Amino acid sequence: MTHPSSLYRSALHSLPLVGRGKVRDNYAVGNDRLLIVTTDRLSAFDIILDEPIPNKGCVLNKISNFWFGKLAYIVPNHLTDIAPETVVSADEARQVAGRAVVVKRLKPILIEAVVRGYVAGGGWNEYQKHGTISGIRLPTGLQYAQQLPEPIFTPTTKAAQGAHDEPISFAEAEARIGRACAQRIREISLQLYTEAAAYAQTRGILIADTKFEFGLDENGTLVWMDEAFTPDSSRFWPADQYQPSVRPPAFDKQFVRDWLNAQAWSKTPPAPSLPADIVRKTAQRYCEALQRLTG
Repeated sequence: MTHPSSLYRSALHSLPLVGRGKVRDNYAVGNDRLLIVTTDRLSAFDIILDEPIPNKGCVLNKISNFWFGKLAYIVPNHLTDIAPETVVSADEARQVAGRAVVVKRLKPILIEAVVRGYVAGGGWNEYQKHGTISGIRLPTGLQYAQQLPEPIFTPTTKAAQGAHDEPISFAEAEARIGRACAQRIREISLQLYTEAAAYAQTRGILIADTKFEFGLDENGTLVWMDEAFTPDSSRFWPADQYQPSVRPPAFDKQFVRDWLNAQAWSKTPPAPSLPADIVRKTAQRYCEALQRLTG
């Protein structure tokens, strides 16, 4: 049964639909703005699950807005000060309240900017085989979840929905988006990660890794867009339960991934239905991340 406060899919008729991502629905507001509605959809292994996570969209929206505000001195972001309720009809206001933003329409840069501070996920798999992550040579003998000597920039492709982002070398990122642009994105991404990780640690959260998306405005200025240090775009670990070589519990959808991995499933649609207790516990983890980070 769907929670009454859940929004699995927005249905706005007062604005033209531009497209739906895994989690966000985008609508045009004139020619130069977008309304981004963050739904309660959850994707795992690049497949959108049938069960919404109650209030997840509101949590992601609040966390992103918090970080966009906190780190605005490093790089401009896509937010405007236009209230989402003012661009839709009155009967649609409930669909956007607390979970939508009106943003500048940008030209997206077609790579994902990934920063890793710890060895985990796909990076761990590559490190075990080759001693590298995204071709970057790392010290030998690192354990799973161990902190790296310094954060590393490991870009990926930006795949179409349903396809996987693939790791690429920094040289390949330069070839795709231009040398100056790639170097600027690397510099900003590392600075954003360093600042956010230091703050999050004071709130009892380790940010193991994260991904950013950037676009260009009409003046060619680099702008941070999409989302900012959310449990969907980052690996969050509780600092008080962290130890290298042990897989830390997570504040993100890793909880759902672990449950799915335990099922007899081929990782192709449709995904198994999530039990109610998995949905509830996942919602609690997202809310705890918000409370810890923003108080």
